[in-house]
Amino acid sequence: MKAASSVATVLFTDIVGSTERAAELRDRRWRELLEQHHSLVRRQLKLHHGHEIATAGDGFLALFDSPVRAILCAAAIRDGVRDIGLDVRCGVHMGEVERTDGTVGGIAVHIGSRVAALAGAGEVLVSSTVRDAEAGSEFGFEDRGRHELKGVPGQWRLYALTDVPD
Repeated sequence: MKAASSVATVLFTDIVGSTERAAELRDRRWRELLEQHHSLVRRQLKLHHGHEIATAGDGFLALFDSPVRAILCAAAIRDGVRDIGLDVRCGVHMGEVERTDGTVGGIAVHIGSRVAALAGAGEVLVSSTVRDAEAGSEFGFEDRGRHELKGVPGQWRLYALTDVPD
């Protein structure tokens, strides 16, 4: 099947310290906590019109038609999982993605993954592409400097989300 290409906003989430928590809680309690996490993430994806593409263990990959929706969703996930005793890191990037048979690919997906990997515990990190697209919004961002993203040419300026409009 031929890949369909379009611009989308990519959100990656990942539970911070999941291996340590799984060892601490043991299998049954960890599975129950992970089910709570997954349920919370899926509720937020639905609320913010995100599309779940993949789940890998304790992380999610989702697509949005708008960076605003992706950022709001990431912030809601970050805040929501704190209530169940977890921290996540989130990465958001916007670019051309290829969709084939329910999966996505393209450099934008790789960049989103790399951005998420650089986020700290409880942090929503966005690429300069996303921040520039939201220049007129009421989101607050803090410059985290330029970073090399493994396997991606050049350096990328990243921003941490600091404020979400009401």
